[in-house]
Amino acid sequence: VQLVESGGGLVQAGGSLRLSCAASGSIFTFTTMGWYRQVPGKQRELVAVITNSGSTNYADSVKGRFTISRDNASTTVLLQMSGVKSEDTAVYYCNARGRKPFNYDYWGQGTQVTVSS
Repeated sequence: VQLVESGGGLVQAGGSLRLSCAASGSIFTFTTMGWYRQVPGKQRELVAVITNSGSTNYADSVKGRFTISRDNASTTVLLQMSGVKSEDTAVYYCNARGRKPFNYDYWGQGTQVTVSS
């Protein structure tokens, strides 16, 4: 299974950016897909996750600014980022995890998001 992120880049504070993650090589629907981010010297942290039933969970720091969604086939997950702040600068990683038909926890390579002030 491969997760490939796209859409990262440089954006001005207050602007918008959309990240996309496409999954390939899987024959089953991922239970949970989501986005995490990491800055140098800090642990990777949750940004937003969405289940195959559409339930979502967001970090407090992005609530009201970021929106996560996934397509009907549940192989692509999007993160719409609005009102970005300098503290949103990080490498963003796509994740897919679940327990059926076996335990799995897949990660993408990451995409850099840099917010300029």
